[in-house]
Amino acid sequence: MLAERTDYLSAGVHIGMKSCTKYLRQFVYKIRDDGLAVFNLRKVDMRIAVAANFLSQFDNILVVSRKSNAAEAIIKFAEVTGTKAIAGRFSPGTLTNPSYSDFFEPDVVISVDPLVDENAIKEAKKKRIPMIALCDTFNEASDVDLIIPANNNGKKSMALIFMLLAREILKKRGKVKKDSDFKYTIEDFGGESAPAQAGEEKPEEAVEEEEKPEPAKSAPKRARQKAEEKADRKAKKDE
Repeated sequence: MLAERTDYLSAGVHIGMKSCTKYLRQFVYKIRDDGLAVFNLRKVDMRIAVAANFLSQFDNILVVSRKSNAAEAIIKFAEVTGTKAIAGRFSPGTLTNPSYSDFFEPDVVISVDPLVDENAIKEAKKKRIPMIALCDTFNEASDVDLIIPANNNGKKSMALIFMLLAREILKKRGKVKKDSDFKYTIEDFGGESAPAQAGEEKPEEAVEEEEKPEPAKSAPKRARQKAEEKADRKAKKDE
């Protein structure tokens, strides 16, 4: 894996939302008791690697986000990889109007959230520019060519993802030979070494659960499963 599992967990990369779209279900391995979906970290890690490999082939990369808590991550990513970032409002015509002062023709666009960055995605689609996006469980991905399933709301989560993307891109380009040559840290990308927030799983518990993947289930199915497990335990005890 590109990062230690505990790093993914402490950053909250695996924490999804209580709603899940049809396409994102394939990346969810369970639904917690509190209703939050949990991403399969191996699939998240694999998608980050695939995205980095694809991005390393291009020089004109544009990363966009209207989310203020993603600004540090995307600006640092652009700085490290020598690309362009638009943090904040995406001006109409940025990709489609050559007469616009800030017109830019990227080879590929990265969005932090397809819902929030809707205008950028529409313009990229119109110009047939490949689109990569971080997608939480609630996101629709119909206009996204390659999704990175992950928590795209947490600042530390986004910082870790963009740090890994930057590192792997530089490795693919031959700018760094190994991970230890990459001198940037998650803090450089806006992440903070803060204690787990309310609602997050303890790393030890999540690691144990991750070793036993299971598909996401609806609430009624989970209830039936718990009842069946309780009955099995009672039967074994009676034996």
